[in-house]
Amino acid sequence: MKLTEQKLTELKHHANEVRKGIIRGVHAAKSGHPGGSLSATELFTYLYMQEMNVDPKNPQDPDRDRFVLSKGHTAPGYYAALAERGFFPMEDMETLRHTGSYLQGHPDRKHIPGVDMSSGSLGQGGSAAVGMALSAKLRGKSYRTYCLFGDGEIQEGQVWEAAMFAAAKKLDNLVFIVDNNGLQIDGRVADVCSPYPIDEKFASFGFHVINVADGNDFEQLAAAFEEAREIKGVPTAIIMKTVKGKGVSFMEDQVGWHGTAPNDEQFKQAMEELEKEGR
Repeated sequence: MKLTEQKLTELKHHANEVRKGIIRGVHAAKSGHPGGSLSATELFTYLYMQEMNVDPKNPQDPDRDRFVLSKGHTAPGYYAALAERGFFPMEDMETLRHTGSYLQGHPDRKHIPGVDMSSGSLGQGGSAAVGMALSAKLRGKSYRTYCLFGDGEIQEGQVWEAAMFAAAKKLDNLVFIVDNNGLQIDGRVADVCSPYPIDEKFASFGFHVINVADGNDFEQLAAAFEEAREIKGVPTAIIMKTVKGKGVSFMEDQVGWHGTAPNDEQFKQAMEELEKEGR
């Protein structure tokens, strides 16, 4: 699908607002995970502003599309996208991880409007997503299910158990997405425990695989999700190359920003950069 200039401009605006929400949240919390939230910002934005059938006024609509954030520690990005879509006020990002706040360090479906699955234990989100997709098939429902993994996360064996089951049950209403930013908490994923070649692994498990050269590019994401919708009989895996910390110069491709909050000076610089980008 070719995005119009107007739609592309709108999506870029939304992504910039999501990035601001991420930075505000982790700065206010003095903890959190900005790196992987920023690398997946375009993905969160595209799903909630363009791809998925969801309604902030009816977050429990039984016919809505589902999303599972398997890499639950990147909740700041997820929350900011939900806020930008209208599920709750963006100002609430300032309460991230605070005592009494409904926006805790990992998604909680009991308390956060729009969250379909509590997550955070790495590797488990895929199994939940498979269950949602299978339920749709068994009940004759047309909703689709999307699940986002980190590239370090797919070192978990449960990811591949879920993948094997998804292909065996021909869940063509399921899309696994891998945020391949190349970094995990201990360093380069290739050095820690290489998952490469990711695309060939998913293909060997029976998935239709789509490689996205730049997962921070909306037009490439649009083409990938359009292709995924056309696939019948097998689940789809979208492997997107991204930049950890994307959008904040001093955070980009720096493993130290996996789980570190910016101090006041860094917060000011990050927000100035995002304000400039927004203009």
